[in-house]
Amino acid sequence: MDMENNHPVNIYIVSDSVGGTANSLGKAAMSQFPSANIKLHGYPFIRGEDTLISILEKAADENAMVLHTLVSDDLTKVAQEYCSKHEIYCVDLLSPIIREIQKRSGVQPANKPGALHEMDETYFDRIRAIEFAVMYDDGRDPKGFLEADIILLGISRTSKTPLSMFLANLNYKVANLPLVPESHIPEELWQVDPKKIVGLTNNLDMINSIRQERMISYGLNPETPYSNKERIERELEFSNDLYEKLGCLVINVEKRSIEETAAIIVSTLKLDKKKLNHLEEYN
Repeated sequence: MDMENNHPVNIYIVSDSVGGTANSLGKAAMSQFPSANIKLHGYPFIRGEDTLISILEKAADENAMVLHTLVSDDLTKVAQEYCSKHEIYCVDLLSPIIREIQKRSGVQPANKPGALHEMDETYFDRIRAIEFAVMYDDGRDPKGFLEADIILLGISRTSKTPLSMFLANLNYKVANLPLVPESHIPEELWQVDPKKIVGLTNNLDMINSIRQERMISYGLNPETPYSNKERIERELEFSNDLYEKLGCLVINVEKRSIEETAAIIVSTLKLDKKKLNHLEEYN
């Protein structure tokens, strides 16, 4: 790539709420230009016209792109007029959709900033799900299996805990159990509907590499029984045998992101999405 043509790009994320939707869109676009010099600048919770104008003035000085999710009609008009006058590239992410829904439904919009994030029952369900995931992480109490919406099984380094927390943020109660050939499988696991159980696995070489890196991060020799390939192979055989006996869904996480794995789980287990599709779907 010609580095002389790699001009810096500034993207301003402006919102009268959290700004997560615009931020996610900006990051999605950035991901298509991994070598580009792109910077996101977040300006959430904008309430006043003066504050908005000061941000747009900076955007004009830096020739920045502006992505906004302003719900207020007044602030939206200010942004539109200022950006048009000063030739600032500006994208209004919410207003066209709101207008179309209003047109089709015949219902007036609330025009209330942060409406998506009100502390309603769904919000408190999410908090309870997160607390549940923490309480029943790493098989701390097998009784949690009987209450969980989803149970994740897997040997060390198969993304059980981060996946548990991600699913908890989607309002699912998740418990997970680390699998070790020498350990006893809790009786409660056999009492659970296998349709709620997900067996996670990974490539032997990938697990070996991750475990070695973990040892190095602790300042230890990477060549330990924990990272030994023969040991890992035995763990994988043990876990795969268990998954077969349970008859549960099995997912290889080697080339999958947490988001992708979660989507497969929700779709395959036919779980109802509990009012939240993703933690970052903020306006």
